[in-house]
Amino acid sequence: MKARLANTMVGGFVALCTAVMSGVAHSAFELNLQPAQTEMARQMYDLHNLILLVCAVIFVIVFGIMFYSIVKHRRSVGHKAQHFHENTTVEILWTIIPLFILVGMAYPATKTILAMKDTSSPDMTIKVTGYQWKWGYDYLQDDIHFYSNLTTPTAQIRNNEPKGEHYLLEVDNPMVVPTGKRVRVLLTANDVIHAWWVPALGVKQDAIPGFIRDSWFKVDKEGTYRGQCAELCGKDHAFMPIVVEAVSPEKYAQWVAAEKQKSAATKVDPNKKFALDELKALGEKVYASNCVACHQANGQGLPGVFAAVDGSKIATGDKNAHIDIVLNGKPGTAMAPFKQLSDVDIAAVVTYERNSWSNKTGDAIQPTEIKAVRK
Repeated sequence: MKARLANTMVGGFVALCTAVMSGVAHSAFELNLQPAQTEMARQMYDLHNLILLVCAVIFVIVFGIMFYSIVKHRRSVGHKAQHFHENTTVEILWTIIPLFILVGMAYPATKTILAMKDTSSPDMTIKVTGYQWKWGYDYLQDDIHFYSNLTTPTAQIRNNEPKGEHYLLEVDNPMVVPTGKRVRVLLTANDVIHAWWVPALGVKQDAIPGFIRDSWFKVDKEGTYRGQCAELCGKDHAFMPIVVEAVSPEKYAQWVAAEKQKSAATKVDPNKKFALDELKALGEKVYASNCVACHQANGQGLPGVFAAVDGSKIATGDKNAHIDIVLNGKPGTAMAPFKQLSDVDIAAVVTYERNSWSNKTGDAIQPTEIKAVRK
């Protein structure tokens, strides 16, 4: 019997180790916080360790006394319970001691929070906007704007391929910042509440529609730092990674110049009259970046969750109604407004949706029509 029990325990231990090691194969098995890469993150890390230490000491003292009393003064060895009431000395002690402990914890915590909220005297400001499910970055002093989308292949997400090193933590356009500069981040959201969180930089701030919140960080070391949306924001909440690349000021200046050159090269005249094929080609890219997560690549959506575009009355009916729902969304549903897209992008994606899959309207929506409806 004992041999069987021992075999069972060994087997369970091996199974547990196998399960744990299997998890390690897919992701790093880390218990502590990420290594701090900014002064603010280091303060937060030290505060975390201090509070944890205080709690651990209190735990050991309180439970040590309790278990000692239970064992040493148990009834079976002849001890009798002491009955007393209103002991002034004890009451003063259990009031004064916790008060000093709380003040001792509150002082460094308040100091750290005030430092986190001090966004004054920034060297640069970046507006960050959360969308379902991507991030938009506006460099206010450099007139640079781009979206940052997840690039993890769908095959990995559906377990058809081995998962990559940065599974669900890789994007097409990372935020690029210079080292040694104080970066102020203005946060808002276009649809629902998101949260911009990069643990190694010590930044975590909610992005709320209709409100502007701010935070800051200063990275001293070049590198790539990864984070995620930390607010449950919908079906694809897990697909909103954040990647910040910190580079030297010289490399940052080169990146700014390249981004401006790229922006100038891709700038499209909104008054141009586009051919149907041009709009469909551009619309396919816009659809892949903004719509495919809900409506799917085949336009079938997800039954009961997200409506299909293929064969829908919207995509095959009145074009102005189609433009309106893309621009303004549909209140009370998961359909978010996409006013942030340019007239060209909206004209392209509406045209793509009206002429793809089984939809064959033949409509070539022009940017000037979007501009008219937007007013």
